[in-house]
Amino acid sequence: MDTRATLLIAALKVLEEEGEAQFSTRSVCAIANVTAPTLYHHYGSADGLLSAAIAEAFTQFLESKKVAVQSTDPVMALCEGWDDYVRFAAARPRLYAAMMSRVLEGAQIPAAEQAFALLIERIAAIAAKGRLALAVEVAADLIWASANAASLLYVTAQLRKTAPPASAVVENIRESAMQAILNIESKGQSQ
Repeated sequence: MDTRATLLIAALKVLEEEGEAQFSTRSVCAIANVTAPTLYHHYGSADGLLSAAIAEAFTQFLESKKVAVQSTDPVMALCEGWDDYVRFAAARPRLYAAMMSRVLEGAQIPAAEQAFALLIERIAAIAAKGRLALAVEVAADLIWASANAASLLYVTAQLRKTAPPASAVVENIRESAMQAILNIESKGQSQ
């Protein structure tokens, strides 16, 4: 493996184990077994490496979504995608928090934009079947917000050092969002 990739893997490890607030070039260099000048040669700065690591995390997330087997029913496929999103955040809460932080700061991350475009496609497929009660963009915002709300429960549980949220709580968030976007005829079919 080349040095650039080794540094990226080390940066992801630091983000996952320590979070963005504790991210340091010293810890990345120690894991990658390189010196700071080597890091700066490849990424320019600590922020350059951090940005690359977050972009890579989004790429990994997007690839996992693309290869996931999804139901042929568009409503079920949306639910499965929502669950995949929340499971990613639950498994990697510090990394997820760093990823969302960059998005909220306005970073242009192609894989993040592609992931949202995939969400739009899935909701458009529901609309094409006549099962959507809202405009596609409104439904996408609601589903995105609900997945992030559920995901943040895992982040805050880790920060508070408490147990993760009960699965019933997470399921209720998903079902409430699904009920809000589906038309009357489709509501019973989402469960």
